[in-house]
Amino acid sequence: MFNTLLESRAVHARRAGGSLLSLMIHATLITGAVIVTANANVTSTADEPVTEIHFVPRTPPPIAPPVKIDHVFTAAPMAKGFQKLVAPIDIPDVLPTIDLSKLPTNIDDFSGRGRPGGTFTGIDAGTNALVPTNGIYTAMQVEKVVVPVPGTVGPTYPDMLRTAGIDGTVLAQFVVDTLGRADVATFVALHSDHTLFSAAVRTSLGRMRFFPAEYGGRKVPQLVQQSFQFTVRR
Repeated sequence: MFNTLLESRAVHARRAGGSLLSLMIHATLITGAVIVTANANVTSTADEPVTEIHFVPRTPPPIAPPVKIDHVFTAAPMAKGFQKLVAPIDIPDVLPTIDLSKLPTNIDDFSGRGRPGGTFTGIDAGTNALVPTNGIYTAMQVEKVVVPVPGTVGPTYPDMLRTAGIDGTVLAQFVVDTLGRADVATFVALHSDHTLFSAAVRTSLGRMRFFPAEYGGRKVPQLVQQSFQFTVRR
């Protein structure tokens, strides 16, 4: 059945001339591609504007040194309530009339403030009347001290210090006159954590209102020392 074999097709060897021609054609194509690529237009970005971003760290404003005090109001020694109980040398043998409706002593005369012998009414050793310095009384010399009027608006927090998260305190000293107005010219910062805090307090005094001090049934000017707190809500 398989005695007859089919003759296979003869395979002819590739000619050397055809291989050389194919090599030259490929070389020409590759060379042309290289030249076209080299001469291609390249878009330059050298002339384009460059935006530079600089990060600047935010630093809080410097803390000012303590404010130097140029002048401080002073007052004469207080003459209020410094009586002393002294045992009598001669003991009477007759009992005095006792008035149960009257207190034996006035507790205000023994507060321990002022000169020895003074009374709560302001009489120094029971003889000399109280004399304020430059007509200005202190809190310990008056019968009713200066009190801020309810609803009075205090100083405004400086924006720069609030943004930086800086807290501070100002201990201010100033005179409140008989009309309940603060005399801005007498303002002194006895202590301040920053000059901006001091400026804010000084500015606010012009619009603040107080109940004036009283002594002897009349309104008198009083030297006031008041603390102002600045705190950032966190």
